Formats: sequence, structure tokens, C-alpha cells
Amino acid sequence: MTNQKQFGVWMDSHHATIIGKENADAENFTLLAHVKGEETTSNSSEKAENNHAKMVESKFFKEILTHMQNATNIHLTGTGVAQEKFMHYLADTPQFKNTKTEESTSNKMSDEKLIEFIAGKF
Repeated sequence: MTNQKQFGVWMDSHHATIIGKENADAENFTLLAHVKGEETTSNSSEKAENNHAKMVESKFFKEILTHMQNATNIHLTGTGVAQEKFMHYLADTPQFKNTKTEESTSNKMSDEKLIEFIAGKF
């Protein structure tokens, strides 16, 4: 598993916690970032509301990916369908289409517990 860029993400539709190694030589996983997506607001037009929701989701996913450059393995966990949407987004993003992704479901946990959980996946 040398030279593997491994990351873990706990996410729901508005929050993400990114776990990874500071650099390729680091032995231990650490908290890299917390990302908060913006809330969508109601709109008078359903089409405009859908477009806004997609734009907000895409912006949220892009922000998460800024913390996972050259990822080779990503383990996604969290509640709801956010991980599935994010996996599809990764598959449609040229830089990440060959990244190995796995997912599981878990409730929100402390940063320390999440680091242990992700380390156990790799």
C-alpha cells in the first residue's frame, strides 16, 4: 500500500469531515478539514430551485475534493444518500474516475472516533 493516497469522509448533505494523511510518508491519519455546504433556499420556480440545489451540491463536492488531491482510495461514510451522490460525482470527475471508492453507513461520531474508524478501513 505504499504511495497510496487514502482518505476517509464522513458526510451528510450539508457537512463533511475529511480524514487523511498530511503527506504520503505520514503513518497516521489525521483530521484534514471540516466542510459545510450552504443551505438551499426556496424559490418561486421549481426549475430555478432544482438548478440552485444542483449548483450548491456541486460546490459542496468540489470543496471536499480540494482536500483530497491525487486520491487513490476513498472511504465514504455517513447518513442518507449523500455518499452515493458523491460517489457518482467522483466517477464523473476525470481526476477521480479511477479512484477506488467504498462506502458504509454510520452515525455522526467525534473526530477522534472517525480517525480510528477510517484507519481501520485501510
